[in-house]
Amino acid sequence: MAPARRSYGTRYEPDTWWREYPSAPRRPANGIKAQTQRGQFGKTWWASRWITALERLVDAGRLGRGRSYARSGQVLTLDVGPEGVAAKVQGSRPTPYTVSIRFKRLSDAAWEQVADALAAEALYAAKLLSGEMPQDVEQAFAAAGASLFPAARKDLETECSCPDWSNPCKHVAAVHYLLGERFDADPFLLFVLRGRDRQWVTEALRARRAGAAAAPAAAEAAAAPAPEAEAAPALAELLDCFWTAPAPPAIAFAPAERDALAVKRLGPPPFAPDAAAFEEQMEARYRAIGAHAYRLALGEGAP
Repeated sequence: MAPARRSYGTRYEPDTWWREYPSAPRRPANGIKAQTQRGQFGKTWWASRWITALERLVDAGRLGRGRSYARSGQVLTLDVGPEGVAAKVQGSRPTPYTVSIRFKRLSDAAWEQVADALAAEALYAAKLLSGEMPQDVEQAFAAAGASLFPAARKDLETECSCPDWSNPCKHVAAVHYLLGERFDADPFLLFVLRGRDRQWVTEALRARRAGAAAAPAAAEAAAAPAPEAEAAPALAELLDCFWTAPAPPAIAFAPAERDALAVKRLGPPPFAPDAAAFEEQMEARYRAIGAHAYRLALGEGAP
């Protein structure tokens, strides 16, 4: 990654800045505290993959301070958009530091190839259209000669206005951890940082899946001779099977990586004073609904 650009005045030279301010960070009252207050960050495989990429780049000491910053609410703002990630992090100085994380955007041609590869697998399309990230999604990106997650230093550029010349610093690490929690709730943010949003991906998948389904039928209809009109069987001949439903097609399904994703993407509700408790309640309800749907799909009926 390219080194961060720093600017120092005459008062705070690189070798004396640390004498001017205490080492302990100022504790803001309105910071963004990580939901993960202990243990490993990243509840889904895609968020864990993002955290793993960070931990390959940052030394253990800065990682520890970054986790502490994320959990104590030192990150004041965190915005994610097509141009990258922009954040403000409160350190020991009065003025918060400015952090930016930018992904290398994929080309239009690469995205078209990715969409083709994703639509070619029914399970990929089904997972993404339901708001989840397929386990093998990176294979679709590899088929297009690209990568969803940063595969090399050139894929990811980080900057911080702090005087620490190490890059990534603890402020970048704190943002990185919180970003992993954002990915937990909305995996499509990974696509946004690579250059395409949820609407583009879902519309591209639907169009390709619809075209793939219609093409064989249209070709078969064009090649087949015109059918001869056949007389419909008399109702009396159908009485033994009239009320019998046809056999259902074989289906394959798997439980969701996380429960209540749709609720989590909306953020904390204004009517719930305890957002964490509300999220736990919704997760329990989604799990119950999913378990019931699973039993119905297996033909077991209600418990």
